[in-house]
Amino acid sequence: MVGEIATDINENKARIISLLEDAYASRINNLSKSIDLATEALSVSRKIMDKKFMAHSLSQLSLFHMIKAAYDTSTAMSEEALIYYKELNDEKGIADVKYNLAGIYYKTDNFHMGLVYLIDCLVIYKKYNDYHNEARTQKSLGTIYEYIGDEKKAVNAYEASIAAAQKAGDVSLESNAYNPLSGIYLKQNRTAEALAMIEKAIAMKTQSGDIRGLAFSLYGRGKIYAKTHQYTEAEQDIKKALEIHNNAGEKLGAAMAYRKLGILYMQINDLQKAKCALNDALTISNEYNIGIIKIKSDYHLYEISKLENNVSQALKYLEAYLKQKEALINTQTLRVMENYELITRMERMEKEAELQREKAEIIEKKNRAEQSAKVRQDFLATMSHEIRTPLNAVISIISLLNDKTDPEEKQLQDSLKFSAGNLLRIINDILDFSKLDSGNMSLDQKLCDIRTVIGNLVRTYDSMAREKGLELQLNIDSSVGALYEIDDIKMSQIIGNLVNNAVKFTNRGKISVQVRKISAHDNFDVIRFEVIDTGVGIPEKFISEIFNTFSQLHAVTTRTQTGSGLGLAIVKRLVEMHGSRILVRSIEGEGSVFSFDLKLKKGFKLDNTHEKKLDLL
Repeated sequence: MVGEIATDINENKARIISLLEDAYASRINNLSKSIDLATEALSVSRKIMDKKFMAHSLSQLSLFHMIKAAYDTSTAMSEEALIYYKELNDEKGIADVKYNLAGIYYKTDNFHMGLVYLIDCLVIYKKYNDYHNEARTQKSLGTIYEYIGDEKKAVNAYEASIAAAQKAGDVSLESNAYNPLSGIYLKQNRTAEALAMIEKAIAMKTQSGDIRGLAFSLYGRGKIYAKTHQYTEAEQDIKKALEIHNNAGEKLGAAMAYRKLGILYMQINDLQKAKCALNDALTISNEYNIGIIKIKSDYHLYEISKLENNVSQALKYLEAYLKQKEALINTQTLRVMENYELITRMERMEKEAELQREKAEIIEKKNRAEQSAKVRQDFLATMSHEIRTPLNAVISIISLLNDKTDPEEKQLQDSLKFSAGNLLRIINDILDFSKLDSGNMSLDQKLCDIRTVIGNLVRTYDSMAREKGLELQLNIDSSVGALYEIDDIKMSQIIGNLVNNAVKFTNRGKISVQVRKISAHDNFDVIRFEVIDTGVGIPEKFISEIFNTFSQLHAVTTRTQTGSGLGLAIVKRLVEMHGSRILVRSIEGEGSVFSFDLKLKKGFKLDNTHEKKLDLL
């Protein structure tokens, strides 16, 4: 029995969801059907006593009745829905109800309360990235701003509505904002832009099947035709819009269309038709308390009475117009102006919230990057160790075999040793660059004999240069001191990579390593290091690229010029660690000069014993 009850409840819930979805979808072309479906959903919700579905059903019914200008019914349903949503602590539900109430307020000229409620809604919809409802709210805010004469804020709100609708992927919502935006362009005499925008809206409404929305778009195009004196086309569009509004029970839209027809007939001097249309607009406005249409209709009827020399009638309409306008200004517009502080505060809060979101995203990206770098560093360190250990063993075994083999086999072993050594250098380069890239490398400076460090390094590459028939020279100026505080390993990497690079890209001539002092101070010297070659040179367009990661010069690279492409990138990072920068001068076909300056702290010999110890090192 309990299971049957649970099944029945679940079936009813599924039915309610289906009814409400169909009701909302039908609102664009059959408002009466929407009301019937939502009423049925409310009935089923009350039957199973589910507050959530009762609130949803009431909220939708409130929206549909608000559209039909049944404001008392809409208000009553919103207030009941609000009670349930507050009990459920449902923020978005509360926002939906406030949106309905805001529509009632501003359509009955209570712009102040409409503004306050819409701003509350917007904050909640933005919090949940609800772009669909954000688009609706921004469009309504634009309407209020336009009513009170703030065209700039109206345009901003309409454009924000379009952007939100595009994010939601809702062409019907997007086109809703094109209608009033087109009207503003028309006021600014940007007629061509206004027409293009309204034509776009009509096409989108037709595509989406939004019949009610199409009526507002046709109304907008009718206004443009009227301004450009295309009266026949204007009348056709406005009458078609009026027909749709009347069929849908859309009272505000119908009142707007009747008023616009009245203005059109005034333009073509058909005052009798104009009076009929404006009286129809006035009748709807009085019955449904649509203040803004009522005020404007009274003014147009005053103008017609003046043209007809009907003084008493003109006075009657003028007094009604002035009385309503004064009341509106006193009770609403001034209160809206007072609430601009609220708008400014909201915009500031939105900006601060956006900055906080951006900050959080940046921190998250930074953390992910650091974590990724650590994982990569750990992986490379492990893999480098795993590869280097057997590779070192291979190189050692080859060296041992060299003494026990004939010349022909020795040549093959030399090739194998060279390849293994090259592979080891590539692995070391990758590991070193990974450490530099992740910031896990630092300088370990100690007192060293710079002549010995550079001399030993250059001798290491001497055989490599001789194999290519090149001369490798070392010139250390006599002004350069013997002892400086340096990181000898990183210094060797810098010079070694530059020499290796020079040998690689030089086929004839020589490579020269020059070290000289360019300035002296109390505690330190500035030493310039240069590696000069007579190689192929670097085309000017490639010079800016050579220090990039994995960069090799495609114009000069051949199969004999192998490597990781990290050598110069490592040089650049290591030189920058020393607070300097690497410079290059090159002439294609003649050679290159790589240079950098280091500020090195001087060391002093304490005694002969210390000097002997250094010699031993």
